[in-house]
Amino acid sequence: MSQKRRENNIDPRKSFAAGAIAGAIEASITYPFEFAKTRLQLIDKTVKTSRNPLVLLYNTGKTQGIKSIYVGCPAFIVGNTAKAGIRFLGFDAIKNLLRDPVTGEVNGTRGVMAGLGAGLLESVVAVTPFEAIKTSLIDDKQSLTPKYQNNGRSAIRNYTALLSDKGIRGLYRGVVPVSLRQAANQAVRLGSYNKIKSLVQNYTGSPSDKPLSSVMTFIVGAFCGVVTVYTTMPLDAVKTRMQSLDTTKYSSTVNCFTTMFKEEGLTSFWKGATPRLGRLILSGGIVFTIYEKVLVILN
Repeated sequence: MSQKRRENNIDPRKSFAAGAIAGAIEASITYPFEFAKTRLQLIDKTVKTSRNPLVLLYNTGKTQGIKSIYVGCPAFIVGNTAKAGIRFLGFDAIKNLLRDPVTGEVNGTRGVMAGLGAGLLESVVAVTPFEAIKTSLIDDKQSLTPKYQNNGRSAIRNYTALLSDKGIRGLYRGVVPVSLRQAANQAVRLGSYNKIKSLVQNYTGSPSDKPLSSVMTFIVGAFCGVVTVYTTMPLDAVKTRMQSLDTTKYSSTVNCFTTMFKEEGLTSFWKGATPRLGRLILSGGIVFTIYEKVLVILN
C-alpha cells in the first residue's frame, strides 16, 4: 500500500464517533422539520387542512402544546446518532477499500458505491426500527384518542407499550422502502459530497487529506441535501405510509406505490418535500461540518 493511500485512509472507529456526534446534534436541531414532513405525509387528501409546514407547526403547537412538535424526538435522536455513526463508519470503511491503489483517490463512481453500501447498512441496523417508532408516535398524536401519549403513563412505559404492540416484525415493516431510500440517499449525498469536495480541493490546490473550511463544508453539504431531497422523495413518502399505525391499508411496498398513485396522484409522492428540504439543507451542512471538525480533533 502506498504512503499516500495510508495517509488518506480514515480510522473506522473515529468515523463512527464523529458521525454519531454529528448525528445527535443535527437531530436535536432539525426535528421540527422532520415532524412536519411526517405529519404532512400522513394527512389524507380528503382532509381540509393547510399543507404549509409552518402553518402546520404553528397550529399543532397552539392546539396541542409545543411539546407535541417533539413527539418521537427521543427515538429520532437515538436513531439518528446510531444512523450517522454507522453511515460514516460504513462509508469510510468501504471508501478505504475502493481507493485507487496508486493515487489513493476515490473517483465519482466508487464514491457513489461507497454511499450505496453505507445507506443499506444504516437502514437495516438503525434507520428502519427507529423510524417506525417515530412515525407511529406522530401518527398516534393526531388521533382523537392517542394510545401512547397523555394517558398518565411515563414516556418509558409508553415506548415499552409501543414496542410490545409492534413487535420485531412491526419495527421492520417498511424495511424495503427504507433500504431503498437510504441507499439512494447516501449514494447521492455522500457520493456527491465526496466528488464536490475533491473538485474544490483540486481547484484550490489543497491536499486530499485536509478538510475544507467550515463555511465551504456547510455549503457543499447543504447543496448535497437539496439534490438528495428531490431525487429520493417518493421512496420517503412510501416509507412513511408503510410505517403508520394503519398496517392494513398496504400489503406491500409495490402495493403502497400503486395505491398512492391511483388514489392520490403523482404529486402525493412529494408531500412533505418542503420541510424535508429544510431539514436536509440544515442536516447536510451541520452533519458534514461537525463530522469533519470532530475528525480533526480526534486525529
